[in-house]
Amino acid sequence: MSITNVVTSPDEAGPRAHPAPVARFENVSVSVGDEAKGPRGVSFALAPGSFHTLTGAPGGGKSAILRLLSLGARPARGRIQIFGRDVFSLSRAESAAMRQRIGQVFPQMPFLDHLSVFDNAGLVPRLAGRKVDDYAGDVCEVLRWVGLGRRLHDRPSGLSAGERRSLTIARAVANRPEIVLADEPTADLDPLSARRVLRLLAELAIAGTTVVLATSDDDLAGRCGAPILHLHEGRMTLLEGPMPGFLA
Repeated sequence: MSITNVVTSPDEAGPRAHPAPVARFENVSVSVGDEAKGPRGVSFALAPGSFHTLTGAPGGGKSAILRLLSLGARPARGRIQIFGRDVFSLSRAESAAMRQRIGQVFPQMPFLDHLSVFDNAGLVPRLAGRKVDDYAGDVCEVLRWVGLGRRLHDRPSGLSAGERRSLTIARAVANRPEIVLADEPTADLDPLSARRVLRLLAELAIAGTTVVLATSDDDLAGRCGAPILHLHEGRMTLLEGPMPGFLA
């Protein structure tokens, strides 16, 4: 199904020949336990609607990069711009408002099991102060897109592992984010469910959302075929790759 009306950027200015990056890192360093193992001197930019995989060994700093992208931390050194703003210039209120433009998908994100699938998917717009009548249509559309259109009134505890991961994606995009960060989104899933999750994330990028998928699985990154941001001993290398058929 088409998800263009659900996940596209709210920018109505029309296409530009060279759109500004939604995120830019310049010589960024961050401590991760032993500082020598953390990312250092990292530079890259994410274009609107791009899909990248972020790879590297466990504990090598992938989650630290995602925290920086989500405004959950600030770098020890270097400069980061998100949506054209330097993160060090943001007030607390501005940071909170900007975080609403960023969706996150993590394997261990908890659900509120006393609430329905619909209410869990609509948690982000609800906490943002939107009325149910305002976001109900978007949430129902997103749940249909991830394959949970018939499970609106069920509880998350009754979903399979793959369905629960699909619900995390629905919750991440219900508020129409411009960036989606996915940390090991296929962890512990069977191959069919994992492939479906990858397809959903790819469709987000096709519809205009910037997607970063972090994984320690080099084979999975290779199957995605998207450009790879590879962390090794604190340094980052950009490995270009053609988009394969299943992402098209």
